[in-house]
Amino acid sequence: MAKKSFWDNADTATRLLKEKATLSETVEGWHKKNQELEESKILLKLAEEEGDLETAQEIDVKLRVLENEITEMELKNVMQEETDRNPAIVTIHSGAGGTEAQDWAEMLLRMYLKWAEKRGFKAQIIDLMPGDEAGIKSVTFTLDGDYAYGLLKNESGIHRLIRISPFDAGRRRHTSFASVFVYPEIDKTITVDIRDSDLRIDTYRASGAGGQHVNKTSSAVRITHLPTGIVVQCQSERSQHRNKETAMKVLKSRLYQLEKTREAEKMRQIYESKAEIAWGSQIRSYVMQPYRMVKDHRTNLEVGNVDAILNGEIDAFIRTSLLSRSSNIKMRDVFKDKGHETTKARRV
Repeated sequence: MAKKSFWDNADTATRLLKEKATLSETVEGWHKKNQELEESKILLKLAEEEGDLETAQEIDVKLRVLENEITEMELKNVMQEETDRNPAIVTIHSGAGGTEAQDWAEMLLRMYLKWAEKRGFKAQIIDLMPGDEAGIKSVTFTLDGDYAYGLLKNESGIHRLIRISPFDAGRRRHTSFASVFVYPEIDKTITVDIRDSDLRIDTYRASGAGGQHVNKTSSAVRITHLPTGIVVQCQSERSQHRNKETAMKVLKSRLYQLEKTREAEKMRQIYESKAEIAWGSQIRSYVMQPYRMVKDHRTNLEVGNVDAILNGEIDAFIRTSLLSRSSNIKMRDVFKDKGHETTKARRV
């Protein structure tokens, strides 16, 4: 940054400034937490010498807070991809099963919105297709907050629900599926070139609540990317122009993620297998009958409080998945360096 030519390339300068800010935040945060720990050690020693139970209890509370803060720092340290700090675009689709699956998709939407609210993230639903009787067929929403994509990226996959169906008069047990896909919102530092000839843009009347203007004018926009077949749509705004702008943002994010996944598949570094985000390969099961438990099939983490999970308390799953995947990637690099390539890497 001290070079006279630093600002000759504004894009490069901006990227380096962003990188410096991230590194400074990590280093300064670590020094601060280390200092707090050393101070707590000294205070605890004094409290033990003087038999001061009240101060010892205060230190105990402080250390618990410090532990949580260090855990957050550890998570940020493993989120090193260039888009991890970006806002997230989340899409949920109900699986086969009609009303039961559509209700499950809406339950997942509520779970993620509750989680985002606890995190202080700003959520915006940009497209929603209601279910035939209850629930939703699909929904796309954005989450704006620091590390929103990095935290949620491992939520992509199939989520399975097992419960006594409230829509079944015979009170039988049903299994429902819904898919979740998470994409990073692309900022100005990343360029995604899209040719106009590759796009088909359709307008239509928005559905659902929104007043006369939304429902009686063709303000909703659907964009189809012909080479890949990706379809995105937005109907949350009154303006057709704003809906088109938002839909293009979603399309760029999906195309970027598609290309990124292709590269990752070739290098076998980011995803361990294509099946991980394929339909029919569930990453997590939410069991409400005959017992109550939520299990992540990738990390084997099990939590018995299903209600808390469905109310947005999913940090344990997010944390375990991120730390586990980071460990696997590092171990793959170790095996590769030693000449063992991918066979042993899959066993890690």
